[in-house]
Amino acid sequence: MKEELLQLHLQMLQDKIDAFQDRVEALSEDAKNDAKSSAGDKHETALSMMHIEQEKLSAKINEYVTQQQELLRIDISRKSEIIALGSLIQANDLWFFLSSALPKVNVNNLAIYSLSKFSPLGSLLLGKTIGDEVVVNNVKYKIQQVL
Repeated sequence: MKEELLQLHLQMLQDKIDAFQDRVEALSEDAKNDAKSSAGDKHETALSMMHIEQEKLSAKINEYVTQQQELLRIDISRKSEIIALGSLIQANDLWFFLSSALPKVNVNNLAIYSLSKFSPLGSLLLGKTIGDEVVVNNVKYKIQQVL
């Protein structure tokens, strides 16, 4: 199940990277076309706005690439009852994948929430084991399983 979960997340990130790269390329093409037909202050402002948007998109691409690289460092074959990066955790009948902050996915009819090790819950879960409890926002999470 962890393999399928990891692949879903990697594909999700790749889809986002591809979409943002397409937008960057479209802006570059728009800038080239605009340069052929425009001149003056209005043209310079439009080019500047396109450049700013390209920088924002590039920052998002870098963020997703970093998340991808972090996911690729996870050894999903590692078996341990101690929670670490790559652990699949059941707590309060909820499932969490300690990996990177990504949207909820469904695998084998289970809703799985992906947590960053830097998130409030993720950081508290690190190093814990079955039976341990952590409290986040006045909610107590009791660890039931670690895969």
